[in-house]
Amino acid sequence: MLVQTQVGQQQVSKGSNIPMRGGNLGDVIISELHGKFYEQTYNGNMYSSGVGTPFTTAAATYSTATLGATATPILGIWNPSSSTINAVILQARLAIIMSSLTATGTSFSWCVSTGNGVISTGTLPFNRKTLIQTGSQCKGLSNIALTGLTNNLVVMEGSALFGGTPYNTSFVGTAVGAPPAPAVAIDDINGAIIIPPGGVLALLATTNNPVALSASTSLLWEEVPL
Repeated sequence: MLVQTQVGQQQVSKGSNIPMRGGNLGDVIISELHGKFYEQTYNGNMYSSGVGTPFTTAAATYSTATLGATATPILGIWNPSSSTINAVILQARLAIIMSSLTATGTSFSWCVSTGNGVISTGTLPFNRKTLIQTGSQCKGLSNIALTGLTNNLVVMEGSALFGGTPYNTSFVGTAVGAPPAPAVAIDDINGAIIIPPGGVLALLATTNNPVALSASTSLLWEEVPL
């Protein structure tokens, strides 16, 4: 099949049938009309969930020390087994606040579980087009215990999210000598994790008891029919 292009800029009106734009090297030129998430957001398929007000993550239930039904994800999502979609994870955000000069740092891991149909907790996600908490087949699990989890979480991989003190042991700082806290972290997953019906994705700390760290979170995904 021969694809013809026209070299140089074009000025056309709506409804015109024209060849694609080409470059001087025989390449096809494609300009980005909107942001990369615009099309699916406009179509009403994009959702988000998280907690905007910082919450403490000091208990062991927020870490990989607890992988059962009492686990409390710092950030998470559950796609019920009865749903008719896959949740395609696009982006995760984490902001960590040190609430004390004596703090213990941590790294974070993505944990997963499958075959869960009876989780009784969760929050309604926001539709990113309407800004209303309606339409999603999934439930948000940030700062919520996984009550009714059928199959324990397993650690899948380390997350690119970070925050708080870089020390994995208790660090006693002073008002003029506190360790620097990194800025808000973004894990640009971009569709590389898909949560099928019955699946759970949970972000947990990797130390037993991170001390004096509070978090605010956000998870962005697209719901794609099976």
